[in-house]
Amino acid sequence: MKTDDFNYLRTLLHQRSGLVVTPDKSYLLESRLMPVARKWQVKSLDDLVQLARTRRQESLLNDITEAMTTNESSFFRDSKPFELFKSVVLPHLLEARSARKSFRIWSAACSSGQEPYSLAMLLHEEAARLRGWKIEIVGTDLSTEMIDRCRAGVYTQFEIQRGLPITHLVKYFKQVGDKWYISDELKKMVTWRTFNLLDNMSGLGQFDVVFCRNVLIYFDQANKTKVLDGISKVMPADGHLFLGGAETVLGVSDRFRPVDGRRGLYEPAAKAAGSVRGGQPALAQSKS
Repeated sequence: MKTDDFNYLRTLLHQRSGLVVTPDKSYLLESRLMPVARKWQVKSLDDLVQLARTRRQESLLNDITEAMTTNESSFFRDSKPFELFKSVVLPHLLEARSARKSFRIWSAACSSGQEPYSLAMLLHEEAARLRGWKIEIVGTDLSTEMIDRCRAGVYTQFEIQRGLPITHLVKYFKQVGDKWYISDELKKMVTWRTFNLLDNMSGLGQFDVVFCRNVLIYFDQANKTKVLDGISKVMPADGHLFLGGAETVLGVSDRFRPVDGRRGLYEPAAKAAGSVRGGQPALAQSKS
């Protein structure tokens, strides 16, 4: 690939999605963008770049961007965050939100939907404790194609074998041919929408819990800070943020701090009274 073409694509992807493509990853451009070239009926990556440069057609630019975003997920991925949600965060929500009996969860960059559906299963299993509560799970992703997949709730044999307990498979899925369809009951628990994490998040409303795992690793420092700052603005002072195992707020944003002894779990730095600290309600503190 020509250097100018590589630089054009790198700049385009960074501006539209925050994705950082380094020269050693240039092979990904070839493997992921050739299907886009075929869709747009051009023969090579060079021709695709030329088409993008001259037309500046939004649908083409979207196809290029979506093709390059990483769509890797599995049910109950890494397990520990879900255990922490159930044992630490959910008890806090049940106590702190007892007056209004409602809370909202955001699964950011949710790919093909396994994370929000895993949360829906976890909460469904807690139905007795949550009777009378209003709970909203919102799943967002940059890719329209992925959000369409999420809404359909259809998974392959390979996908349901990755992290999904057999009891949940039997309870929440129906097999039709070689595909597995998630139950309508779980579908109703999740709201889906296309969203770019670099955009203003205020329109999404406020969230008590945000899962933004294995996303920031693809961003540069400036955009990591931008995303974390944006999340902090849609989260109450006693909210909770889950990041991936290779991600941290340290040296990136002063809006959050790690929860002691809870790897991958963070809380707003200006924490309100009663939030979780090491699994126990904190004493009242004044904001600085």
